[in-house]
Amino acid sequence: MKKILIVGCGLIGSSLVRAISHKKIAKKIYVYEKSKSNIAKIKRLRLNCEIISNFKKIIPNLDLIILCIPISEYQKIILKMNKYILPKTIITDVGSTKENVNFVIEKKLKKGISWTSSHPIAGSEVSGPENGTKDLFLNKWCILIKEKKTNKKHLTSLSNFWKKIGSKIAIMNSKKHDLIFSVTSHLPHLIAYNLVKTATDFESQQKYELIKYSAGGLRDFSRIASSNEIMWRDIFFNNQNNILKVVEIFIKNLQLFKKDIKFKNNKSIIKKLIDSKKVRKKIIQLKQDINKPDFGRN
Repeated sequence: MKKILIVGCGLIGSSLVRAISHKKIAKKIYVYEKSKSNIAKIKRLRLNCEIISNFKKIIPNLDLIILCIPISEYQKIILKMNKYILPKTIITDVGSTKENVNFVIEKKLKKGISWTSSHPIAGSEVSGPENGTKDLFLNKWCILIKEKKTNKKHLTSLSNFWKKIGSKIAIMNSKKHDLIFSVTSHLPHLIAYNLVKTATDFESQQKYELIKYSAGGLRDFSRIASSNEIMWRDIFFNNQNNILKVVEIFIKNLQLFKKDIKFKNNKSIIKKLIDSKKVRKKIIQLKQDINKPDFGRN
């Protein structure tokens, strides 16, 4: 690929700029970023890219466009690009929900243009170009979405791109993707936000200095809950049906835990706790985390 455009240069976008530059995947990297603060940071960091403010000149000559922006911004950007984009250009994104986004794309993207969606399973609770790293995608899964209308040539090229920056590839349709990540990602974030809210409500009601004692569980949940609020609002709204279903399952299981505690049901609660440990063991075996105390912080 000769020319790549990154739309949005926060954590993910700046990590892509770094990784593409490090691996020498493109001769030219362009960045479209509306945040003045982020633009200033990109310049200060001297990232290997050219910041643009107009699509007219560069879009017809691009090999790849990657949207690294909140899902709620997709429509605006698509409408801005439509006038200039050509069928040869591969368009993708890094969003965490896909099915609802596909409907927006089908309605707004001009006819004859292909969109091949990506979801790199990489990120952090911190945001901004200053927190990007060239190794963010190294040995991480990247999900590529394949539907009936997917351009197979673009899918192959995109798969090769993500492999070059170190990702492992899995391919599935948008429906399966959204269902899987409603459980593995979206629900955990929702629980984290709610747990932090519960803790702060409790602290306010009881007049205890509770937060300063959050050395274990609450501290780790607060890390998840410090993720970008606009991004997560968009995820919750765009994967609404799946999230509501798994929330109901979670509430049901929470009620069962409540019942076990209330009636001191030793056998039932021990089984639940042991089964949970098995999941953690499997995650370690699959190399999705490291088996070190305190998540390897020390």
